[in-house]
Amino acid sequence: MSVTIKDIAKILGVSHTTVSRALNDSPLIRQDTKEKIKALAKELNYTPNYNAKSLVLDRSYNIGLFFSTINEGTSSSFFYEVVRGVNFILHKEFNLVVSGIDDCTDFNAINKKHFDGIIVMSQSTKDDFFIYNALEKNIPLVVLNREIEGAPIVNILSDDRKGARTAITYLIQQGHREIAIIEGKKGFKSAQERKDGFLQALIDHDILINKDYFVEGKYDLESGYKAMKKLLQLSIIPTAVFCSNDDMAVGAMKAITEQGLSIPGDISLLGFDDNIFSSFLTPALTTVKRPIEEISKEGARKLLKIIKEKEIPQQLLYFHTELQIRESVKKIDS
Repeated sequence: MSVTIKDIAKILGVSHTTVSRALNDSPLIRQDTKEKIKALAKELNYTPNYNAKSLVLDRSYNIGLFFSTINEGTSSSFFYEVVRGVNFILHKEFNLVVSGIDDCTDFNAINKKHFDGIIVMSQSTKDDFFIYNALEKNIPLVVLNREIEGAPIVNILSDDRKGARTAITYLIQQGHREIAIIEGKKGFKSAQERKDGFLQALIDHDILINKDYFVEGKYDLESGYKAMKKLLQLSIIPTAVFCSNDDMAVGAMKAITEQGLSIPGDISLLGFDDNIFSSFLTPALTTVKRPIEEISKEGARKLLKIIKEKEIPQQLLYFHTELQIRESVKKIDS
């Protein structure tokens, strides 16, 4: 049987109200009493009963983490880093409920009774109805990954366009002129931002834009593989390919090696995200590091602050991207 607040109170000879207040850092309890109660709670492996606690304090102790979609367009590594980052901050205070907006069929269930706060990892403007629905219900909200203009929210994202532009500039500096792109999922803001950065780098260096070098992907392994197969069928094969995320770069690697070609000997490859596996590939993948776990942690910190202070500020925060130069890009004679 699990330890309760009443058990701790009985052992220490205090009221269960004192124990409850101490565990919730109430200023009404002396610091030495708090420390004694918390030490015993830890020794006895006490875990709070969130259901009972929520009835007393009129809170759910649930935080919703909603992705645009989980089934398609959200890679497993991206999903893992987001959940790990958010849970790292929240796990001691809240239950984390993870879902996809596209799976949400009843918006009536999105309310303050069920959620003390919501983090949205947004990819598409299709999420706006969900976001504004939560705002109208005064649910504390933080939106990650996509800028929401004109809304009183905390918005945290990475500078994907600048990251892509830096990456393509690096390819050009290595002598590449025939550069292709495997685009991200159509309709996703990140895919458009990375494509825009790709185009801007080509324009900056007066490189001819070849429409055959633009192939659509879906941010998954299979689409990277299929897109690379299409590029390998062109009469003039690109010397370098920019993949809009690392998962598609892995799919592209398979297509290249199946053709009997080498990376970077025959084709240079560059990714985006710097997933946990990217440095362990052969060759190690040159990619743009997007600190998604740190973005997720900061989003959780901001949400906790909003919940505790009961103020909803309007704030836009950018995290910088950084090019990680490894082994998958070859310098060629221009």
